[in-house]
Amino acid sequence: MKFEVVKLNQFNGNKCGVYSVFVDNEQETLFERFIAGNKNSFKSEIKNILKRIKTINSITGARESYFKLDEGKPGDGICALFDMPDSNLRLYCIRYGNSLIILGGGGEKQKSVKAFQEVKKLKDENYLLREISARITKLIKEKEIAFSDDGTEISGELEF
Repeated sequence: MKFEVVKLNQFNGNKCGVYSVFVDNEQETLFERFIAGNKNSFKSEIKNILKRIKTINSITGARESYFKLDEGKPGDGICALFDMPDSNLRLYCIRYGNSLIILGGGGEKQKSVKAFQEVKKLKDENYLLREISARITKLIKEKEIAFSDDGTEISGELEF
């Protein structure tokens, strides 16, 4: 698979960089695909998620309290944007401290479901983001990808 990490320019605040990923030759990022796939069934949840991302981007940064951490392997940064108590929508992302997030995909996780692995769509989205995170980590170690001084931007080999 081929990936391209891109900055989401609609989130242009200075507290946290917001990125997503194109997979292969798709025309939508993982985040755009998530929005398109859920906007009709989960209109209020999508509005809430967009509002929270704007707050993270321009006011607070990516505080731990906004996320369900440890949704992947130890140290890979995979987390879920914290869902409200009555929400069933889950958005996976890679969190790099308070300064940068890479938005992936997600979907519905009903409250009766104990683990995301029980839902094929969630498992697929989560494991795809794990692969992206592993490749980014490798490129950071190889000094092919770097963070800006304030941590809100990444640059370098963003197509891999």
